[in-house]
Parts: sequence; structure tokens; C-alpha cells
Amino acid sequence: MASKTEPVAKLEPFDSFWEAPEDIEKGYSSFGTFYKHNYLKRIPKDKRARILVISCGPGYMVNLLNKEGFPNVLGIDSSEEKIVHAREKNLNCKLARAFDFLQENQESYDVIFCEQEINHMTKDEILVFLKLCHNNLRAGGTLIIHSLNGANPIVGAENLALNFDHYNIFTEKSLEQVLEYFNFKNIKTFPLKLYVFYKNPINYIGLTLDALLNLLFRLIFIFYGKSNRIFSKKVAAICKKGH
Repeated sequence: MASKTEPVAKLEPFDSFWEAPEDIEKGYSSFGTFYKHNYLKRIPKDKRARILVISCGPGYMVNLLNKEGFPNVLGIDSSEEKIVHAREKNLNCKLARAFDFLQENQESYDVIFCEQEINHMTKDEILVFLKLCHNNLRAGGTLIIHSLNGANPIVGAENLALNFDHYNIFTEKSLEQVLEYFNFKNIKTFPLKLYVFYKNPINYIGLTLDALLNLLFRLIFIFYGKSNRIFSKKVAAICKKGH
């Protein structure tokens, strides 16, 4: 358990510059589709799993998981406005700061899902945060996390400079490194796909361009002696707490 002298995120709420649709209600559909195509197949199949969603916002991920048959889901967020929207949907979301919640929680989770929190922390804070996530998982539990991708040659640097509260960006390599440091096992990194709205024909153009650019970037990186495989705007990782 972290001591009171350890750092806490300087600018929590993490989502002080949250990128979300102006129409929050529509986000339940659009974000739900994004989460479903990128994450749902990676969630453990046991519907009884206890799942914690950190920085849940208005509860988009919580809503999706409930609809997919996962009843034991808790979302936490430090924005009261977003929690109000979640509660209006009868979603199990509560107002809480991530560090405080993880330090005080006494029950283990089967899955912890968190988004870009690590972009909003200093390196010292990231180490505390990931240790707390590790402590709050049961043995064999799953952590799913993502970051803005510094390997993307087009938007990588802009991702870092986009918000004043972005302290870090990661690549698949550095994301693996920091998770290995805390003895997480079976670490798998994967790209987050933006063009998942298959009812819209424009998305097929986006998928094609994305594949071509990824191939081009990989060839260029190989030319410079680099082995990166993932060049999406965001890179994610899934891993397990060792037994």
C-alpha cells in the first residue's frame, strides 16, 4: 500500500482535457462501438468477473460491459459532472480519485481497465499508479491499459504537446518495459483501431490508408534499425498479475 509521502497525480482529474463528443449521449453509442471492437474480445469470459474501470467518464465502458452481460462492474472518475451522466443511466459509477481509491480499496479485482492515465502522470507517479493497480488485482487478474503512441511519425510528438497535462507518451517497447518492471506476465501490446464504424463506408477508406501507412512506417523504421510494429495513434497492452 502506498504511503502518504508518495506522489499523487499533479493534475487529477486526469480527464481535465478529455477528448469526447459534445453530445455526451451519442458517446454511449460511438465509444461503445470503439470499446467493443478494440477491447471486448480481450475481457475474460467469466461474466462474474469483478471489473474496475478507472476514469470511466460518463460510463461508456461500464455501459458496454453491462450490456454484454457483466454485472459486477464499477466505474470511478474524479469528474462529478461525468458521474452524474453515468448515474442517470443507472450505471454503477462513483465519484473518486484513482490514487485515493486504489490506496483505500480492500477487495481484489479480476480486471482493471484504464485508459490514458499514464499520459497524465510523471514517471514517479506512473510507478506508484501501476504498483497500486498490481496490488488491487487478484492473482492471475488482468490489467488493460493504453497510451498515446510516441512511435507514430505523424502525430506522436503532437500527442505529447496536445495537452498541458500530458507528461509522457509510450511506444509498445516502453509500455512493455514498465509493465515488466512490476512483474506483470503475458504482456501483449496491440494497436487501437479508430476505423471500427463499419456501417460508414468512409471507414473502409480509413482502414485501407491506415494499413498502408503502417506498412510504410514499419519499412522506414526497419531502415533505421528499429523493430517497432505498432504505429497507431494509441497503443494498448493487456497483461496478467503473476500467481
